[in-house]
Amino acid sequence: MNPENKNFFEKVYEVARQIPEGRVTSYGAIAKYLGAARSARMVGWAMNGVVDRLEIPAHRVVNKIGLLTGKHHFDGTNLMQQLLENEGIKVVDNQVVNFENYFWDPFRELEN
Repeated sequence: MNPENKNFFEKVYEVARQIPEGRVTSYGAIAKYLGAARSARMVGWAMNGVVDRLEIPAHRVVNKIGLLTGKHHFDGTNLMQQLLENEGIKVVDNQVVNFENYFWDPFRELEN
């Protein structure tokens, strides 16, 4: 892996660790917060590489309209959905219901 990617991934993980329980953010929102607005896919790759899901809540990162696009990277068919639902977030057809109500914007929530 390119050392620059590794450093970027660590920054992504640092942001993801701060997403509160019961909230979600998007790949693009994390990328924008990190000053790499066009790097949503790299954020996705970082989330796909998460090994310790207790330390880094990758299930709280979804696409820009609330779809659970990363769910196939979780063990079990519906683990990502189950983790979100355990936190009080309703998911229907692989999409967060009322996404805007649960959206956590790192740009607003974290000091830049």
